[in-house]
Amino acid sequence: MSTETLSAEAETVLDQIDEQGVDFLRLQFTDILGTVKNVSIPADQAEKAFVKGIYFDGSSINGFVRIQESDMRLEPDPATFAVLPWRNSEKATSARLICDVINTSTGAPFSGDPRRVLKDAVDRAKSMGYTVNAGPEPEFFLFEEDEDGNATTVTHDSGGYFDLAPKDLAQDVRGDIIYGLEEMGFEVEASHHEVAEGQHEIDFKYADALATADNIGTFRSVVRAIAAQHDLHATFMPKPIPRINGSGMHTHLSLFDEDGTNAFHDDSDEFDLSETAKHFLAGILDHAPALSAVTNPTVNSYKRLVPGYEAPVYVAWSDVNRSALIRKPAARAPAASRIEARFPDPSCNPYLALAVLIHAGLDGIENELPCPDPVRENIYDFDEQKRQEYGIDTLPSNLGEAIDALEADEVVMDALGPHVSEKFVQAKSQEFREYLVDVSQWELDRYLETY
Repeated sequence: MSTETLSAEAETVLDQIDEQGVDFLRLQFTDILGTVKNVSIPADQAEKAFVKGIYFDGSSINGFVRIQESDMRLEPDPATFAVLPWRNSEKATSARLICDVINTSTGAPFSGDPRRVLKDAVDRAKSMGYTVNAGPEPEFFLFEEDEDGNATTVTHDSGGYFDLAPKDLAQDVRGDIIYGLEEMGFEVEASHHEVAEGQHEIDFKYADALATADNIGTFRSVVRAIAAQHDLHATFMPKPIPRINGSGMHTHLSLFDEDGTNAFHDDSDEFDLSETAKHFLAGILDHAPALSAVTNPTVNSYKRLVPGYEAPVYVAWSDVNRSALIRKPAARAPAASRIEARFPDPSCNPYLALAVLIHAGLDGIENELPCPDPVRENIYDFDEQKRQEYGIDTLPSNLGEAIDALEADEVVMDALGPHVSEKFVQAKSQEFREYLVDVSQWELDRYLETY
């Protein structure tokens, strides 16, 4: 097969495979729920993968297609090549390539591919003259494993926010994770122990929206793999332990013009936010109930979204406190002006979550939605009457309410597209129904012997 049919980027990847002694390639993609899937091929099949793609059975993937429509094709994106910072049991070197999913019957991008959904959002922003940048702050817990290697909810340490050793026992684990991420091209900006025992955060540099979504999926995989090397279980479950802080994924967003100027910055504004930024912010607030179904997509997500544990539940914004849904960070440099959506959690599908946030913000710009005044008081201290006076709504209190809000919001449903919105609503409605008919240990402890 002639390399003349390869792009220059693909040829560079083939050279890197040879130079770095890669034995296997993991061709990765995600299902609608955000689970990373992969097909492993020998490295000598890389050229074939770039030229012809790799075929797979789409009917076996959650939310993709029916069995009579099962033939799908993976097209590797050469820009996502990275050598994995660990070896398998045979000591072989593996690398990953993130793929786009192609519908073989039409040759077009598959509408149910979450990466395609985000690309559509990015294309919409581009048509309006913007590049979207995003910077996530994913939090996670490290738990001990039992003697059989199964996860427990016994935290690895008893540290708190910004603690040092000996309370923070995970410095070495975080260090190994950071080394692994840096080997894969991440620029890690900070890492620290979070508020809850066993809870941690590692922040990496912002990038364009598509690269950020790719990075979030990679980040979760690296954290889990390296934690396992330390006989620990890493989880991005939003609320694994009751009555303590849960894990969020605060997401910083900004738009840049075609000339590279931050469209969110305005020196003359009290908050250094432009009208464009305020319309974008207003769009997210306006669609927040529907967005939560995608940014907080599990039953467990709404155990985190309760007052008193630093998770935002009130549809408002602020520049000085963290009880609001959106915060304007203190950074005042023109390039650093941005907004921080504080409600997403790390269980979300990053492609879908960023896509709906972008579409909601762009809807605010297109319709010039008015931005409400910031709330500088602690909303957690407000009673219901005062919240009504301020016009502050709350996020849905459970996944069922969030799905109802999603189905009623044309903008967010359109952002997902007909295929993804239908399959996503089906899957999440079933999840909520299963939750409603289950009997929890809390109920057994409270009622079994009482009644």
